[in-house]
Amino acid sequence: MQGLPRYLSSAPVLATIWISLQAAGLIVFNYYFPDLLFHPLP
Repeated sequence: MQGLPRYLSSAPVLATIWISLQAAGLIVFNYYFPDLLFHPLP
């Protein structure tokens, strides 16, 4: 049970970093390919 508090305290930090990286990746992708994220339906 010693590692459980460490895991619970680091999981929100890791989740925040992961979500921030995904958001930055989407921003960069949308900058270079602005029309690929929002395709109009045929």
